Amino acid sequence: MSAGVRWKISWENDLEPSDHAELSNFFRATYGPTGEFNAKPFETGRSWAGARPERRAIAYDSKGIASHMGLLRRFIKVGDTDLLVAELGLYGVRPDLEGLGIAHSIRALAPALQELAVPFAFGTVRHAMRNHVERFCRDGISNIVTGVRVRSTLPDVLPNMPSTRTEDVLVLVFPIGRPMSEWPSGSLIERNGCEL
Repeated sequence: MSAGVRWKISWENDLEPSDHAELSNFFRATYGPTGEFNAKPFETGRSWAGARPERRAIAYDSKGIASHMGLLRRFIKVGDTDLLVAELGLYGVRPDLEGLGIAHSIRALAPALQELAVPFAFGTVRHAMRNHVERFCRDGISNIVTGVRVRSTLPDVLPNMPSTRTEDVLVLVFPIGRPMSEWPSGSLIERNGCEL
């Protein structure tokens, strides 16, 4: 990310309506090219798609929002083990800066992750992002966990749809307060809530 970027780490309660409006525009512009459905949650001015983040790392430059990463503490179930994690999600980087953002976003959030004293951070990405995240994992900040499916609730309950979905996605694990060797084994992660 360019040297002209400044990071703001915010608690969700500290964001003003104007911040949410700016983030909503950012997500529509960032997620829209990946598919019309991906930008739909942000059409009403919301700055979240499923679960609402607890903290956000937002990068700004002279053009406005450059990058975003959300964080939410939650208990997930990995196999038979309940585990406190900081879920990372709502990742986006402005299209003119693509390829320059995820590592910077995690580094900007690192002090917040340490402060929250979670053993691991965890996130999911679609398989199409594998090459991108593998480059990121070479730094040793994260690990890709394979052979795991993730079950989540849907953000809206509709009478003609199931209330959950199980996805085959790439799982990223970031050791924060414990070593990667302590990540539990299991072929299913129960998010027990909406994706961030």
